[in-house]
Amino acid sequence: MDDSAIPFIVLAVVFVLLAALLCALGVRRIVLRRTLGTVDASISMASGPWRMGVCRYQDTELEWFNLLSLSPRARHRFTRSSLELLGRRSPTEAERTRVQADVVIVELAYQGASVRFAMDFNAYAGLASWLEAGPVIGIGTWR
Repeated sequence: MDDSAIPFIVLAVVFVLLAALLCALGVRRIVLRRTLGTVDASISMASGPWRMGVCRYQDTELEWFNLLSLSPRARHRFTRSSLELLGRRSPTEAERTRVQADVVIVELAYQGASVRFAMDFNAYAGLASWLEAGPVIGIGTWR
């Protein structure tokens, strides 16, 4: 093998690794979205930057998975009984460039901290129903 083939081999290996990474991200997203109770939702913690991801409803928790990660674990977990729905609104002009089109901004309080989700209206309706369907304090199994 001569020295002129080495750059080609290096570029080919980098290309194959990049393609494998993109395929792994796609497979992870498909696996997450096939689970019942999942919706696409961007998140912003306490006025931080917006990050794209997927929310998944569990019995007692709301989990948020980062879209650009290969980790099988949720990046954020919110206990259902500690979440308080503050309301929804349209995105501001500054937020329109950072979130998906046709979303509502859902404002929540979690243990005294502000949490915002950007999701479509149907996902918001599901989140509101999920939060309201929880048992009353002292009657249910998790409050």
